[in-house]
Amino acid sequence: MKKIKSFLFCLVQLTWGLPQNLAGGIGYLLLRGKYKQERYHYSFITYVDKKGFGGVSLGMFIFMNGSQSEEWQYDTRIHEYGHSIQSLLLGPLYLLVIGVPSFTWCNFPPIAKKRKAQGKSYYDFYCEGWANLWGVRWTKRRFITKSHLDWMEKKGKLKWMEKIAKK
Repeated sequence: MKKIKSFLFCLVQLTWGLPQNLAGGIGYLLLRGKYKQERYHYSFITYVDKKGFGGVSLGMFIFMNGSQSEEWQYDTRIHEYGHSIQSLLLGPLYLLVIGVPSFTWCNFPPIAKKRKAQGKSYYDFYCEGWANLWGVRWTKRRFITKSHLDWMEKKGKLKWMEKIAKK
């Protein structure tokens, strides 16, 4: 059954979600052998050691900072996998609905400055919070870092997370 699920996940990503998976697949192949790569559920993770880089999901291809703490990496895998699930749902709309807004929320200095000044969590933005919830739901893993746990508590989702996820 797991092989069938994996096949269907890849089939949908590579058809319905072709634009982001094409970009992600090219990146995955270009970085092969340069950085650690592994499977995570039905996705492929590349651990890029680049200062200031967090993570990005391009369909079933996840790129994240491999030089961060193990706890940060654990939670980031869950979060980025949530973005991979968004790609399954949104297909060709993913880059417009999730990719561009997420990139802007994270990297556009005036927005980052305003977010920090207002004390907003990075995960308060619709696409980031949604990725958290779907990451927990589909990986069945619980977050362990303070920033994620605080956000889950603020949203009233700690008990929900504990109910469906394992450590």
